[in-house]
Amino acid sequence: MKAIPDFTETEHWLLKTTLRERYGREINVELADAEIRLAPTDRSLTTCPIFYWQAEDGCNFVIFKTGADTYRCQFFYQPYKQMGTGVRQYTELAECAVALLQAQANFIVDQRNT
Repeated sequence: MKAIPDFTETEHWLLKTTLRERYGREINVELADAEIRLAPTDRSLTTCPIFYWQAEDGCNFVIFKTGADTYRCQFFYQPYKQMGTGVRQYTELAECAVALLQAQANFIVDQRNT
């Protein structure tokens, strides 16, 4: 299988710009790799580059690059309880990042209302 390419400078800029708009300041985004199953039926794991950052409230965010122009995302407060947007995969990084931030904001509102 062909290796998944690293994030480009344009992808870095796009995410940092989106986060600056959301938080009103620079957010430290870390680069790492994660091993995931690209399809539920896969028996083996595939190494994917990820963007990772943590919000002041302790929420962790991850965007996985699963192909040349495909992305997945999730957020979590505890590693055993990961949440997403309800969309399995995105073809636009901006859409993925905005949907992830919105899902987390909705989660916060729901938690306050319970």
